[in-house]
Amino acid sequence: MKNLAPIVLFTYNKLDTLKKTVQHLKKNKLARKSNIFIYSDFYKTNVDKIHVLKVRKYLREIQGFKKKKIILRNKNYGLAKNIVNGVSEVMKNHSKAIILEDDILVSKYFLDYMNSSLNLYKKKKKIWHISGWNYNIKLKSEHDVYFTRTMNCWGWATWKDRWKCYKKNPKEIIKKWSLSDINKFNFEDSYNFFSQIERNLSGQIDTWAIFWYAVIFKNKGLCVNPINTLVTNIGVGKFATNTKSSNNIFTSNINDHNLLPKKFPNKILENKKIFYSIKINFLKLKIKNKIKNYIRKLI
Repeated sequence: MKNLAPIVLFTYNKLDTLKKTVQHLKKNKLARKSNIFIYSDFYKTNVDKIHVLKVRKYLREIQGFKKKKIILRNKNYGLAKNIVNGVSEVMKNHSKAIILEDDILVSKYFLDYMNSSLNLYKKKKKIWHISGWNYNIKLKSEHDVYFTRTMNCWGWATWKDRWKCYKKNPKEIIKKWSLSDINKFNFEDSYNFFSQIERNLSGQIDTWAIFWYAVIFKNKGLCVNPINTLVTNIGVGKFATNTKSSNNIFTSNINDHNLLPKKFPNKILENKKIFYSIKINFLKLKIKNKIKNYIRKLI
């Protein structure tokens, strides 16, 4: 495969998960033919300093890629700014990129799938984003991938001409979006994605991915997702930057299926059957959380 997309890896202070991420990535045959950019964020505290320095020592030891470039931040950017600025910097000199964080394990076919998808949909402007991850839901399809409105960022890729539209302006979104927009954005009111935009405005959180989803959504774009996940997120938990807890729908595991997606749909349309399947699971999760909250109040 020619003209491979560069890999952009973001890391902070999690040496153990970073090592696993790199080990899994190197199992891909295309790794040794790919360039990799690694962005190491600066430490926020003296406690973090110890871990960040250990991470940076390990980064210098990494081999197994065509070319490696390490970008050491000299001040703390935070996850959101580090990713947005890093992807934008790489896109200045490249037409596409594959993006990972330091707690993402990929299957041995991840790079094949990403590069094939980037090449296949390069000129299909309806497609904005390639995801390597999928929900832990049994989905039926004659193809190995499907199209949907939602953007998943646990191992993903895009093109320069799409990424240049990225914009983070929660105030503008909240002011301009209609109730109909919000309903569709929230998977027909089955999962409250929009609350992330509101919490960014209030300062409760500082994230980037929800705004990439918002850009894709307002441009009527679609995202490519594999039926069977090619990614496992091992960073979910109390020490995670954003994802503190999870449940079955978000715990897909690459060990459950390790196949290369080969059958791609010809028509670029949102898969309604899969859309409603995901929606139903979101609604089940919503009901389950309401019951949990009710029981907590009783206790």
